[in-house]
Amino acid sequence: MARGNPAASPVRRPPAAAKAAELARADEIFARLAAANPEPKSELEYVNPFTLLVAVVLSAQATDAGVNKATRALFAVADTPAKMAALGETALAERIKTIGLFRTKAKNVVALSKQLVSAYAGEVPADRDALEALPGVGRKTANVVLNVAFGEPTLAVDTHVFRVANRIPLAKGKTPREVEDGLLKIIPARFMRHAHHWLILHGRYVCKARAPACARCVIADLCRYKDKTV
Repeated sequence: MARGNPAASPVRRPPAAAKAAELARADEIFARLAAANPEPKSELEYVNPFTLLVAVVLSAQATDAGVNKATRALFAVADTPAKMAALGETALAERIKTIGLFRTKAKNVVALSKQLVSAYAGEVPADRDALEALPGVGRKTANVVLNVAFGEPTLAVDTHVFRVANRIPLAKGKTPREVEDGLLKIIPARFMRHAHHWLILHGRYVCKARAPACARCVIADLCRYKDKTV
């Protein structure tokens, strides 16, 4: 490795120096991910904050591609909370039956739509507590909506982010919340807006679960994963 690069292998340093080295390494990791993909986007299809919220709720234990296939026709007829509530649980379930857990998701989507109509005049609130109070909406979903729809520097930890953060590693943790908290401490502020998508896309297409594509990884020399494929 070239001298001056953030070290790919940890060395013994005083605590302050070690922390500075890790921050420099994280900065370089995200600088490279940003250079490779300056404007990352969600792969879920949506037309407004409400349809984004619904798409994220539907994406739990499902692929983005599978969700998009179902929601294209759905959002053509129900792209607001009022229209979704009027569609009803049975009709919605029929439209999303190709998605896992579709009955539970249909129940939650209709319920959250009714709640948005009654409590927020049909608007999606840009507030974490309000989002998490909606049926079927947890911290990860709230983080995605806050980040993608409202530009907040939040970070949702899905299976890809969890794997990458622990594997490289950037922030080790046994739970998504532990990983999220760790990432928030180490990701430079200038990269927070898109960090969520860079990590998801890196995990989905490069740092894959079974066969990481290390040969085409832009941060391979900064990665400490012991089972690299190169």
